[in-house]
Amino acid sequence: MLVAINSFVRRQTAESPFTHFEGEEDSLLRMVEESIKTDNFTQGYRDGVILVNLPPSDFFTGLVELKEGDSLVGKFEARVEGEAPRQSIRARKYNNFPGKQPAKKVQIVCYRKDVLAEDGHDETDAEWEIVSLNGYPTGKVAPIDPMTLMHNHFGSDGGTDTNMTAEEFERQLRESFSYWKNKALLE
Repeated sequence: MLVAINSFVRRQTAESPFTHFEGEEDSLLRMVEESIKTDNFTQGYRDGVILVNLPPSDFFTGLVELKEGDSLVGKFEARVEGEAPRQSIRARKYNNFPGKQPAKKVQIVCYRKDVLAEDGHDETDAEWEIVSLNGYPTGKVAPIDPMTLMHNHFGSDGGTDTNMTAEEFERQLRESFSYWKNKALLE
């Protein structure tokens, strides 16, 4: 088996703030496997992490661009059961955002088995596990969220080591900050 779905991605439902897929799981797995086999992916933030490009049909994103005066809401909670809580800030739905929109660009984040095994997060015998569905409201992909990058780099519970030098980390953090400073996911 080349690709499997990690339980972490199962939180990405229509009711969640995250990108979700409205198609069949088998269809998603076939598309990801085909894209990997045809090298239709880019390297992620470290060796063993890839961003697989897929057609955006049936993917919906909650990523929005904020305008001055938009309200935000925050929580301190675990992303998944058993993980230490962390801060999350979301855009309030009543900010005139119509809800999730069809994605115009999609990348599927896959971690290689050995990378997930570093922290005991590998769950299958597959070579790659899907850990996130990333959909974007424009044709432009977003860099990793700065908070996620910091949790990974500094070794938070649930994070995966970036293996970046201080200079690489600062360069990536600057790019992430620049993109995300006026963006959020819907609550």
